[in-house]
Amino acid sequence: MRAGACVGDYSARTRERIWEQVVVHVEQDDAVMVWRAATDQGFDFATVGTNRRMPVDFDGLKLVSFAPKA
Repeated sequence: MRAGACVGDYSARTRERIWEQVVVHVEQDDAVMVWRAATDQGFDFATVGTNRRMPVDFDGLKLVSFAPKA
């Protein structure tokens, strides 16, 4: 199930508090949070839960690796 997307421009503190709640309540699902950051890509992201998409660092770039389907 996918709940959709929610977009906003939050401070780092607010973003961290939201993410804490997501982590606590994600249960058997998964979630991804993306935000603007001072990186070469201009953004960073975090994931939680069982997900085929896993973040991988590739020479300082954060890429997404797909795990094989079960």
